[in-house]
Amino acid sequence: MLHAEATPIGHSRVVRITHWVTSVAFVALAVSGFVITITHPRLYWGDVGNFETPAWITLPIEPTYGHSGWGRSLHFLCAWAMVLTGLVYVAWSAAVHHFGRNLVPRRDELNPSRLRLEISKQLHWHVPRGAEYGLVQKVTYLVVLLLLTPLAILTGLTLSPAVTAAYPWLLSLFGGFQSARTIHFLDSLVLVLFLGVHVIMIVRSGFARQMRSMILGERSYERHPHFTTGAVSDGR
Repeated sequence: MLHAEATPIGHSRVVRITHWVTSVAFVALAVSGFVITITHPRLYWGDVGNFETPAWITLPIEPTYGHSGWGRSLHFLCAWAMVLTGLVYVAWSAAVHHFGRNLVPRRDELNPSRLRLEISKQLHWHVPRGAEYGLVQKVTYLVVLLLLTPLAILTGLTLSPAVTAAYPWLLSLFGGFQSARTIHFLDSLVLVLFLGVHVIMIVRSGFARQMRSMILGERSYERHPHFTTGAVSDGR
C-alpha cells in the first residue's frame, strides 16, 4: 500500500556556519585570484614560464601590469580561512556520519532506470522543491569536497616558495611550479562554474525557502511516497 512519509528538511548549525564562511571566503578567493591572474594571463607546463617562453594556454585577457599585492594578501588570508573552516566541517561530518547519511549514494539510487531518470531531470533543469539530495547532487558534492577542493589547496600550497622549501615533494607531485599554477587555475575555474550552477539550482528549487533553511535552520516537512505491506492500523 502506498503511504506518504514526512521527512524533515533543514540544515544544522555547523553546516550553516561553515557554508556561509566558506561562501564568503570563496568569493573573495575568486576575486583576488582574478586580480592575480590578469597580471600574467598565460599558463605554462613544467617548472619555468615567462613572456619569453611559449605558453601552454594564453587566456583571452589583456595583461594589466601593476601592483597585485593586496590581491595576493587577500587570497592567502581567505585560503586559510577556507581550509580551517573545511577542517571543522570534515571533523563534524565524521563525528555525526554526515557523509554516510546524506552524501554517499544509497544502493537503490544506483538502479539503472532510476539513474537514467535522475540524469534526465538534471539535463532538463528539473529541480524538485524541498526534496533531499539527488544522486547527481550527491556525486557532485562528493567530487567538490573530496577531490576539487583538496586539489585547489595542495596546488595553492605548491605556489608558496616557503612551503615548497619545506616540502619539495609537492613540486614533483604536480610536475613543477608552473604546472601547479595551471592545475590550480583550471581547478578553480571548475569550482567557480560549480558555484554558478549551485546558485541557479537554489533559485529554481525555491530561493526563499532555501535561504531560510540555510540562514535560520528552518525545517520544513516534505512528504515522500513509500510502500508498505500488511494491514494498516486505524489507531484504535
